[in-house]
Amino acid sequence: MTRWTNWAGTASASPQHVHQPRSAAEIAAVVESVAGAGRTVRPWGSGHSFTAIAVADSDALDLRHWTGVERVDLETGHVTVRSGTTIRELNAALDALGLAMTNLGDIDAQTIAGAISTGTHGTGAKLGGIATQIAALELVLADGSVVTCSAEEKPDLFAAARVGLGALGVITTVTLKCEPSFFLRAQERPEPLEQVLEGFHDFAAENDHFEFYWFPYGKNALVKRNNRCETAQPLSKVREFVDYRIMENVAFGGLCRTGRLMPRLVPSLGSFASNVLSAREYSDVSHRVFVTARNVRFTETEYAVPRESVLDVLAELRAVVPTLKDPVMFPVEVRVAAADDIWLSTAQGRDSAYIAIHQFVGMPYREYFGAFEKIAGAVGGRPHWGKMHDLDAGVLRSRYPHFDDFLRVRKETDPNGVFTNTYLDRVLGSVG
Repeated sequence: MTRWTNWAGTASASPQHVHQPRSAAEIAAVVESVAGAGRTVRPWGSGHSFTAIAVADSDALDLRHWTGVERVDLETGHVTVRSGTTIRELNAALDALGLAMTNLGDIDAQTIAGAISTGTHGTGAKLGGIATQIAALELVLADGSVVTCSAEEKPDLFAAARVGLGALGVITTVTLKCEPSFFLRAQERPEPLEQVLEGFHDFAAENDHFEFYWFPYGKNALVKRNNRCETAQPLSKVREFVDYRIMENVAFGGLCRTGRLMPRLVPSLGSFASNVLSAREYSDVSHRVFVTARNVRFTETEYAVPRESVLDVLAELRAVVPTLKDPVMFPVEVRVAAADDIWLSTAQGRDSAYIAIHQFVGMPYREYFGAFEKIAGAVGGRPHWGKMHDLDAGVLRSRYPHFDDFLRVRKETDPNGVFTNTYLDRVLGSVG
């Protein structure tokens, strides 16, 4: 048996069989064989989800050998990429083609299939998550058949599979709507938290990409504004190394380890981190601005709330933090996204704000996460599918207008539960 553990160490598995296909035909053959034997199978990406969504008790599909770009249409900007390709690999390939994704998150370790299947997103009041940039998908269904879906072909499957949790089939290729490469100017600086909250909605509307980080126990927020520009003026290699590698990873990791050893110091350490934030401004190719190295490990939950509710939710969260038995070492991240039409997208049908809370790995987090879940739930918050939460199908059905439409498609594509696992049984209910 092969032992598998996710990036955060919050989920693990020892599947009986691990398959490493090198073609779509091999993926289909594995699925057909597993289904015929009455077993289940789960695809593996990079293990960057914090939940047990990728846990495979019987068979696992390791897609590390199924990578790369298959087709490019420079006229339309459509790029078809194999599902095991990481976003980092995708960005490099698009760079070489003079293309780019319109919007990205700040981590590029995920596979493209894993990222879209769990609803990975960046920030931008007029922009959606990565799944909104999909033109078509190819999947292997539970009977081993290979199907393609798009807005015109099998539209219900397309509406479901763009954020499909791996519950409908194994994605083999993703066709993305890309655009000519572009530059972003990054403005990052500390600002008083109260000032950031007061101007939040204006800041979100005025900038292409807006987000901020609040360090619990601190008075300042680290605010990031990224906007399109015409030229590149990147950080020097020395400044980039010092700011991102040393300060945001090595030094911050040291603070976190100190806080884990001596929890009573955490409020002072959080205040210190908030006070020593530095400003920087630079411009570069878009993906180099979107993506930031994240080497300090943590656990995380994130909820999408109606954008008009975000300030109320943050006010309640700020009131809760000082009452917790165990202090919070990691900052809170706040982002925005436009409404979309994907059935299980966290932004389905409503403009959304995302609030992500974290705790340094090895530090207690359940009381903190549970309190936040109640606060977000009171305004209909939807948990990120790849991040920790305790909700089940009964609750989630009330948060998603198309929940039962998704289950209908799931029953059509996987009537015997070939692709299910314990996590999916909880959040979607048992097949049949």
